[in-house]
Amino acid sequence: MEHRVIGRTGRHLSVVGLGTWQLGADWGDVSEQEALAVLHSAHEAGITFFDTADVYGDGRSERLIGRFLRELGPRRAEAVLVATKTGRRAPQVPEEFTLDNFRAWTDRSRANLGVDTLDLVQLHCPPTPVFSSDAVYDALDTLVEEKRVTAYGVSVETCEQALTAIARPNVACVQIILNVFRRKPLERVLPAAARAGVGIIARVPLASGLLSGRYRRDTVFPADDHRTYNRHGRSFDVGETFSGVDYDTGVAAAAEFAGLAPEGATPAQTALRWIIQQPAVTTVIPGARTPAQARANAAAAHLPALPGTTLHALEELYDRRLRTHIHHRW
Repeated sequence: MEHRVIGRTGRHLSVVGLGTWQLGADWGDVSEQEALAVLHSAHEAGITFFDTADVYGDGRSERLIGRFLRELGPRRAEAVLVATKTGRRAPQVPEEFTLDNFRAWTDRSRANLGVDTLDLVQLHCPPTPVFSSDAVYDALDTLVEEKRVTAYGVSVETCEQALTAIARPNVACVQIILNVFRRKPLERVLPAAARAGVGIIARVPLASGLLSGRYRRDTVFPADDHRTYNRHGRSFDVGETFSGVDYDTGVAAAAEFAGLAPEGATPAQTALRWIIQQPAVTTVIPGARTPAQARANAAAAHLPALPGTTLHALEELYDRRLRTHIHHRW
């Protein structure tokens, strides 16, 4: 699989990674053995980048990845880069984002993962003022000096938050929602990241599964699945669920999108391939609930680039069905 350097870290990682929110919580039940099978299958398919957060299952996802790393053994685990996120377990007010709290939060993640130093820690969509705080970045620099973390980045909700973080000299990467149904980062964020040498981690690449083409208007998700309880933004930013697209609108657009998939590629693989070939993207992190999904996602890295005719059709689809609904929001 192709590897790219993530931002200012010098570390190489697979162009397709694995997002592990679903292994912790909020996507229905995934057993421990099922989760470990997904992690190992992803690694066997060439994935070397795993993204998690301390809030996913209140640490369950981190602990599962820690067990996975131990099962790999020290030699093979050295080639794996694990990124975690921090800050969502506390009240979402700027005053919580202090050096003492950063130390406590990252110490917990280090224990969960079973490592002395975190490869990469990202602020987990904090309040907007946090992105402009000199004290916050000073504290993150201190974590690096203390060898609690090797590098740091941010996960954002909006393009403006991303641009604010990219301007900081030691931010290694920005994690942002980017997919065929969320195109706004192409305008300013990706060019700014490329100029600054900041990595881009594309999350929610399948619009919470919409771009798989498997959902219908009458599809029912479990009650503990965010695609049920957060469909209208009741628990966190609605942009994280179906990329903020109204479900019925999204299903109709996804059906049209599926018809644009090239021969030999699934709709999900087509969606991932579109992200991979965007300039400045370092890696894309689809989730997977089964080993087969993990392998299929990894295979998207080996597909040929989408031709110009397909790219044009995808842009036209967005402009016609989705732009007026979401483009102004994030």
